[in-house]
Amino acid sequence: MTNPYAGIVEPLDPERPDHKFYNLSMLKDDRYGRLPFSVRVLLEAALRNCDEFLVKKSDVENILNWKETQKKSVEVPFRPARVILQDFTGVPAVVDFAAMRDAVKKLGGDPEKINPVCPADLVIDHSIQVDFNRKQVTAHIQGHRDGLHMLKYSSWGSQAFKKMRIIPPGSGIVHQVNLEYLARVVFEQDGLYYPDSLVGTDSHTTMIDGLGVLGWGVGGIEAEAVMLGQPISMVLPEVIGYRMVGIPDKLITSTDIVLTVTKHLRQVGVVGKFVEFFGEGVAQLSIADRATIANMCPEYGATAAFFPVDNVSIKYLEQTGRDADKLEYIEKYLKKVGMFRDYRDKSQDPDFTEVVEMDLTTVVPCCSGPKRPQDKVAVTDMKKDFEACLGAKQGFKGFGVAPEKHSNCVNFAYNGTEFSLTHGSVVIAAITSCTNTSNPSVMLGAGLLAKKAVEAGLSVKPYIKTSLSPGSGVVTYYLKESGVMFYLAQLGFEVVGYGCMTCIGNSGPLPEPVVEAITKGDLVVTGVLSGNRNFEGRVHPNTRANYLASPPLVIAYAIAGTVCIDFEKEPLAVNASGKEIFLRDIWPTREEIQDVEREFVIPAMFKEVYEKIEKGNERWSNLKASSDKLYSWDPNSTYIKSPPFFDGLTRELLPPRSIMNAHVLLNLGDSVTTDHISPAGNIARNSSAARYLSKRGLSPRDFNSYGSRRGNDAVMARGTFANIRLFNKFVGKQGPQTLHLPSGEMMDVFDAAEKYQQDGVPLLVLAGKEYGSGSSRDWAAKGPFLLGIKAVLAESYERIHRSNLVGMGIIPLEYLPGETAETLGLTGRERFNIIIPELLVPRMKVTIQLDTEKTFQACMRFDTDVELTYFRHGGILNYMIRKMIQQ
Repeated sequence: MTNPYAGIVEPLDPERPDHKFYNLSMLKDDRYGRLPFSVRVLLEAALRNCDEFLVKKSDVENILNWKETQKKSVEVPFRPARVILQDFTGVPAVVDFAAMRDAVKKLGGDPEKINPVCPADLVIDHSIQVDFNRKQVTAHIQGHRDGLHMLKYSSWGSQAFKKMRIIPPGSGIVHQVNLEYLARVVFEQDGLYYPDSLVGTDSHTTMIDGLGVLGWGVGGIEAEAVMLGQPISMVLPEVIGYRMVGIPDKLITSTDIVLTVTKHLRQVGVVGKFVEFFGEGVAQLSIADRATIANMCPEYGATAAFFPVDNVSIKYLEQTGRDADKLEYIEKYLKKVGMFRDYRDKSQDPDFTEVVEMDLTTVVPCCSGPKRPQDKVAVTDMKKDFEACLGAKQGFKGFGVAPEKHSNCVNFAYNGTEFSLTHGSVVIAAITSCTNTSNPSVMLGAGLLAKKAVEAGLSVKPYIKTSLSPGSGVVTYYLKESGVMFYLAQLGFEVVGYGCMTCIGNSGPLPEPVVEAITKGDLVVTGVLSGNRNFEGRVHPNTRANYLASPPLVIAYAIAGTVCIDFEKEPLAVNASGKEIFLRDIWPTREEIQDVEREFVIPAMFKEVYEKIEKGNERWSNLKASSDKLYSWDPNSTYIKSPPFFDGLTRELLPPRSIMNAHVLLNLGDSVTTDHISPAGNIARNSSAARYLSKRGLSPRDFNSYGSRRGNDAVMARGTFANIRLFNKFVGKQGPQTLHLPSGEMMDVFDAAEKYQQDGVPLLVLAGKEYGSGSSRDWAAKGPFLLGIKAVLAESYERIHRSNLVGMGIIPLEYLPGETAETLGLTGRERFNIIIPELLVPRMKVTIQLDTEKTFQACMRFDTDVELTYFRHGGILNYMIRKMIQQ
């Protein structure tokens, strides 16, 4: 069908009549000029893709009428311009596509119909681990005997699937590569201009919002559907206007600002909403600063954190080496469609659902921790806050250490020298993560601080695991050219590779004497990292406290060797001359940092680094992959395995059935993260996954991480709920075990699930608030599916994880308002019947019957008709297979 809005298509430039755009000003509708800029992007996409089938005129009207429809839970479709993947979720996506091709063929269809129609980029950045520090190392996966099989598989995917591009390992962190290289800001495709937009399989995809490109994280399963041409079905969001005013103090970093914003917006409550920044304060922020704030959007709970394009955005594109002709049409197009901002012009301020304000003059230096990114702590309060947490009841701000053990001190020898560890000792200090390593101001600030520290005679204790993992080669370039890399290396912060590393849990092993000292004293030692996630058990199993901090503060705490320090009153250290050196003595000023940035962060660097990015290193270039359209699975590979998701799939749609006589596999509390459900870090030697790998001839040093083995369902199913910090009420202490109710035996979660499946017993998980918070991980839904979990009953869900559960056909049930497991008297030892009626509607109530004869109701969190369709098919991918066969 012809697009009903074809009449508003016209050339952007009369001299290039074949290059056109949808001119939204020709709608001649006053409502358009009052829409938030982020909603204008949604409107343009709906209007351009309107076919009266997947996208209807009524959808366009609903978006245009946002001021009235925003609070009515109106469902609209969104077709993003592209998809971005990282390897933790990207490699499994390619595995799923390969398995889907096999399934389509078995059902008599054309397997090549399983092919991306939406452009997709896969950046391999999460499978890199810090095995060694204080020396240069390469990607962890290159050191393992079949790790290259995963890379070879990725290479096959780029050849077998159209519109899929692979960015090889060692190139940088996905979000920084997206910001510096992949982002178009405005697409020019088939003679048509339109706004760049995307969804990504990482929750921090929102970092690109800082450049004015609307994007957010979705589940890996949902992203696969988008790649196959399915629009995202979303509830039209409320948009919170976040006005920034004032000028920050000259000692404040962008990290301090983002941690303050995170705490503020957590208090405001922005879950499921867009946040759009405006006000004169925004005009003073660089794109790197805006991207840092947008990056931590998942930590404050919003769906997107949008900074509309302005002159600063255009200058950034110029600085990062984008072509001049592209810059010209980008600015011209955005001005034509009313998507170009002047933050100082209040007349451009649109309507918002609500407006909140931050005065940048009130921001103080801060960190966040010890267990959650939203728990901001002013640097001046760090010492007393940690000491308070030490003895507080076990929880987000407590470790439950008995008072008589607060002064525990353990001596140990390392490389022939005696050292001691106490509570609060720093054992990991990592400049890492997409949040900060993309920002020249904080990276150069760290370098200048290191220079002053070395010149003052300061050093970092050798047992502290220091590392520097930049977001791209550009960072290394300007750190070297400015002369600060030498000083960073002197303190142990050498480049260990390009990837997420410590932030994602790939911190690698600590020295054995350090681990022994921690264990002997039962010490709460700390990791300090410039990341965005510090959930318990994520950074390293032995660091029970972890703090997020700016790169300069990471170095400062590394030099101090402890977080139990008041920088205002206590010196960082005493140098060889006996002089006390305070943090204020070596902290660089904003002016110093800006002078160095102006001189050394130049377009030529970006062009040189990114000209060769898709070629990769010699090892990548020499990989030979099959050109077959169907993948030839290697039965000996422990990295890539054909998943069983489509075993038994029929062409015909079967009606949904009630869940009868289900047992509870796990009884969990609040804030169970995707790290608890599907950990990314090391595979413990005593785990179910370790036993599986050992039987296949691998030694512990070759186990690698769960993250790197996400293409193998057998490993990932065994890794589900395998986090050592998981607290299961059945067990009463932290650990990856549960109670097998029929036998009364305590065992690993996987082993219990396997017993239940052998007996044909469906499973349920009970949970509290914010179930599935944290990183976007499709395996946090795929793993439970393989364990036989049919439903989760929780008080609330994190947005992306709920979507992933829906994508795998798992029912997300939510207690009714005012009800919890406690108020209903649930112990988890009951057997559950969940009655699923024939007629299903979004957010309907369903009846749950217990074997105790108690009955109650819960909300079935299928929020849209599309989600119900996925459920009827047993998940998104089953739906797509049946759809492809019918075409």
